[in-house]
Amino acid sequence: MAMRLPRLFRTTPCRLTLLFLALFAAAASAFLAYIYVATAGEARRRTDQEITREMSSLVAAYDRAGMDALNQSLIERAASERPFLYLLMGPDGKRISGSIAESPVEKFNGQPSWTSFSVTDLDVMGRPIKHPARGFQERLRDGEILFVGADIGEDQAYVVKIVRALWGAGALVIVLGLLGGVLVSRNVSRSMASLTDVVTAVRNGDLAARARVRGARDEFDELAEGLNEMLDRLERSMAGHRHAGDAIAHDLRSPLTRLRARLESAAINVEAGKADPQEALDQAVTDTDGVLKTFAAVLAIARLQAAGEAPNPVPMDPAALGADIAELYEPLCEDKEIDFKAELVPDLTIRGNQEFLAQALSNLLDNAVKYTPAGGAIMLRVRRRSSGEVEFSVTDTGPGVPEEDRARVVERFVRLENSRNEPGSGLGLSLVAAVAEAHGGRLELAEGPGKVGEIGPGLRVALVLPRAA
Repeated sequence: MAMRLPRLFRTTPCRLTLLFLALFAAAASAFLAYIYVATAGEARRRTDQEITREMSSLVAAYDRAGMDALNQSLIERAASERPFLYLLMGPDGKRISGSIAESPVEKFNGQPSWTSFSVTDLDVMGRPIKHPARGFQERLRDGEILFVGADIGEDQAYVVKIVRALWGAGALVIVLGLLGGVLVSRNVSRSMASLTDVVTAVRNGDLAARARVRGARDEFDELAEGLNEMLDRLERSMAGHRHAGDAIAHDLRSPLTRLRARLESAAINVEAGKADPQEALDQAVTDTDGVLKTFAAVLAIARLQAAGEAPNPVPMDPAALGADIAELYEPLCEDKEIDFKAELVPDLTIRGNQEFLAQALSNLLDNAVKYTPAGGAIMLRVRRRSSGEVEFSVTDTGPGVPEEDRARVVERFVRLENSRNEPGSGLGLSLVAAVAEAHGGRLELAEGPGKVGEIGPGLRVALVLPRAA
């Protein structure tokens, strides 16, 4: 069975840390190799230049005063503190003078030659030690051979110290990088573990679980806030679905029961020949249409909430849409003796789905007509706000909605006590709110024009949409 690494070393941050450390180690090795080659090469060039200058000085003395002057200068320099090695040989290669016994140049053919060799010295304990050295040898004018060298052990030791220091610094950086990677991985793992625990809890059915926001304002806090917001919406959606199921069962039970009773009564009456079944069938059709409208509204809201945005939005003129809706509702208001007016500001543009916006305006006007008594008034407005947003508003002189109930009345299947006797399912404003949210807008409820006698204070409902980009 293959042994698995600890979880810390299997995390993505730790793997990335190790990857970057490996890349750093490779880059550092290449850099150190370059430093070594460059430093060693520079030290060698400097030594060669010093040897060349010393050789040129001795050759100049030879050219001026001959062999005796060269020999005398060589003896004096070899006895001084100068860091050079000297050897003067005759044309036959035998040693004449100098600080070394024999030339390190093998198979000298008379051409100027460079060579690398070793010199032996004694340490403070008297033990022999070898140092690297460089030297240059050439044949003089009359056939004598001159060699000048230099001990480069100190230069190489200096280069080695630099390289060792760089290697030590690189190793320290790698160790610190590993420790930093472990710490970062632990912190990331802890943050991710809390998010994973929340996901696991939600997967097991605990919709109340929430991620902890640490207050660091980093990407983990942003992820936690986004996850919490998503879970809040999910919890509200699930609660809405549970509530919708209960409300549907409650609100549809009565019309379905009436529908079944009327169908049974129609069947009995038809069989007995006691009543006209057409009236019962017409009422059954009416009740069935109400049930279908309720389901259609629920499906429309679900469609908008599932999409998260309005489907197939297009640029459109809100005044034209308002004019079409006003044309439909003006005759209905006349039949009910309600004064209907429309104020539509032209040359505005919004982006949205005309079908859903038309349905939303129809719902607002349906409610206004339903709750406004005869002799009242309804105003439809389309205008631009100072913020640049476009507003559809419907104002009526009906009983209105108390301020404490305005937030609740837009929920599904919520019907206030004063509307229980009116036909409807309590989905009208819920659909309008869903349309507003899908278009990036909002639904606002406020008091109408005020109370006149026993009627009022009315209601003003505004569907506010963002201006087209």
